[in-house]
Amino acid sequence: MVPTTTTTTTSSSENLQNSSISVADKKTSQQNGDNNNQKLRVSAQREAAIPMGDYNGAEYIGINEVPSPRANNSNKVSLLPLIFLIFYEVSGGPFGVEDTVQAAGPLFALLGFLIFPLIWSVPEALITAEMGTMFPENGGYVVWVSSALGPYWGFQQGWMKWLSGVIDNALYPVMFLDYLKSAIPALGGGLPRILAVLALTMVLTYMNYRGLTIVGWVAVSLGILSMLPFVVMGLISIPKIRPERWLVADVHSIDWNLYLNTLFWNLNYWDSISTLAGEVRNPKKTLPKALFYAVLLVVLSYLFPLLIGTGAVPLERELWTDGYFSDVAKILGGVWLRCWVQGAAAVSNMGMFVAEMSSDSFQLLGMAERGMLPEFFAKRSRHGTPVLGILFSASGVLLLSWLSFQEIVAAENFLYCFGMILEFIAFVWLRIKYPYAPRPFKIPGGIIGAVLLCIPPAILIGVVLAFSTIKIMIVSLGAVAIGLVLQPCIKLIERKRWLKFSTSSDLPDITAHGPLIR
Repeated sequence: MVPTTTTTTTSSSENLQNSSISVADKKTSQQNGDNNNQKLRVSAQREAAIPMGDYNGAEYIGINEVPSPRANNSNKVSLLPLIFLIFYEVSGGPFGVEDTVQAAGPLFALLGFLIFPLIWSVPEALITAEMGTMFPENGGYVVWVSSALGPYWGFQQGWMKWLSGVIDNALYPVMFLDYLKSAIPALGGGLPRILAVLALTMVLTYMNYRGLTIVGWVAVSLGILSMLPFVVMGLISIPKIRPERWLVADVHSIDWNLYLNTLFWNLNYWDSISTLAGEVRNPKKTLPKALFYAVLLVVLSYLFPLLIGTGAVPLERELWTDGYFSDVAKILGGVWLRCWVQGAAAVSNMGMFVAEMSSDSFQLLGMAERGMLPEFFAKRSRHGTPVLGILFSASGVLLLSWLSFQEIVAAENFLYCFGMILEFIAFVWLRIKYPYAPRPFKIPGGIIGAVLLCIPPAILIGVVLAFSTIKIMIVSLGAVAIGLVLQPCIKLIERKRWLKFSTSSDLPDITAHGPLIR
């Protein structure tokens, strides 16, 4: 059942179709007088589902007897930090897009970052805006799937997305050191590199512990620093641009596996921000705006450097690998610009790490608040951050940091695809079963529009999975199988009362009538 802002449980889906209730200024009190439990404030004013982009001022909150770290609105994330958190969840700048030029040449690289966002990024961002404002809590996509398909599949969604996020995060300390090893050769391998990965992970993990507000403004600062050298590079390159270089293409020499995996990796994870929705100031209004601006920022952050690099420098496809933008900077501006780009790349990896870890750790907190994980995962530090979620995510990063770049990208893409399939199913089924449920941000087109929106990215998922290697397929399916067994084991622990589980009373009941699919 989808969350509504009523204080009573509806008896059937018909009630959701006939009316919806928004938050007003009148408190309800408990009838038995035992205590004043938290209640949602309601009014009897009827309202229809709100069109896309509109906002009715309704809040998805409870009133706590005892203030908690998240109750202070001043600690909530505002619009600008949220835009850059999404930017770093998805992109972090052009570092890592060079392989598209090597795989397919300049024309297909540029077309990829123009067309791929329309097929994948925009649909995923729109679905995240609708579902994230419909369920503005830290469980994010876990709650979406649970409300549609039941808690078992909600747990599978959480497992696959958390694991793919941790795998993704294992890249960034390694990439950070790869950009620095030209200046500090000792970081290229051995004990110094291991110690550097450990130290960097600990520092960035502590930053996440200190609070999401700090992480958000750090993301803003890092985002500006990481993009500045490309603005300078663009100005320097103007006299050297040759537009005909952008049109170079050879269809017969395209490495489709590398090309598609690189595009997919650089343009996914839009839904990750949904696991932070409970920490956002006025999420029903802020989240859609942030996603819109972040889509523009991400696409421009890829296209602008690619136009510079492929237009101002003679093409040598075999040289276009990770880190080649620093060589482009040296060709165009000299050593000083190369050093600036290398520093920006290192800074960008820091930003992606802290953003991804925030999403992963708050997802575990949201699952614990829904009773899917033991209660201790829902405990917060005095800064309002999920301590155990951060520690678990950091441990996963350290365990996986030995994998190669290509293996990490392919494995996380495979797991991410499975999670997205569940999201698309949940999105469409919630539209079918609860078409009149309150949706502060609603994609137009009704049920047919929802289905059509999901078809292009679903086809793309099939293509990406088809190009996966046997090794990656076996490893990823093994990880999926672990989740299928893990959920019943956790439920057994709950029944035996070996660990304490609880569902936060702040949150609406999404299981009162069971899942929408039985």
